Amino acid sequence: MTLPWTEILRRPLVTEKTTQLKEQNKYVFEVGPNSTKGQVKEAVEAVFNVKVTAVNTANMPGKMRRRGQRTGYQSDWKKAVVTIQKGQEIKWAEPQAS
Repeated sequence: MTLPWTEILRRPLVTEKTTQLKEQNKYVFEVGPNSTKGQVKEAVEAVFNVKVTAVNTANMPGKMRRRGQRTGYQSDWKKAVVTIQKGQEIKWAEPQAS
């Protein structure tokens, strides 16, 4: 069963650490919890038109959060670190320096 790429790639993770990984041609995405490395590779290659050389995934546990006296849990989620071929890059909406 193949999932549409919108269910495989949920959003790019843009943090200080993931921005530094761009220098090593690595990009980090939040992916669907049931998506496999092969599905992530196919989705990134199809959407961004790049050649993927490796995909590493990790299941991230949810965290307990409090707001006043009430407590709750954030959901578990899955992230994927995608390595692309040297010389290629993935471009999405990035702030422009003025």
